Amino acid sequence: MLGLLTIHLRLPGCASLKEKRGRLKPLLNQLHKKFNVSVAEMDRQDMWQEAVIACALVNSDAKQVQRSLQAVAKWVEGNWTDGDVIDESIEII
Repeated sequence: MLGLLTIHLRLPGCASLKEKRGRLKPLLNQLHKKFNVSVAEMDRQDMWQEAVIACALVNSDAKQVQRSLQAVAKWVEGNWTDGDVIDESIEII
């Protein structure tokens, strides 16, 4: 099963794309290391104060994929202090 978590983020106070990427890069690295997911910025690349990131996970058990991606989303909401979560969605294929 393939799971995809999409998170729409707001980065208040960002004044440049360089600053935005400086805030996002540590988040992407932490998610990859902590949860062993593939993660990348997927949309809103040219907007300073918004970003859409996607986390992908493959496993033979759909319920495990769902639980793991929910844990990622919960961690971002509770631990990432450089911005706010606007929206999130999980898709299992």
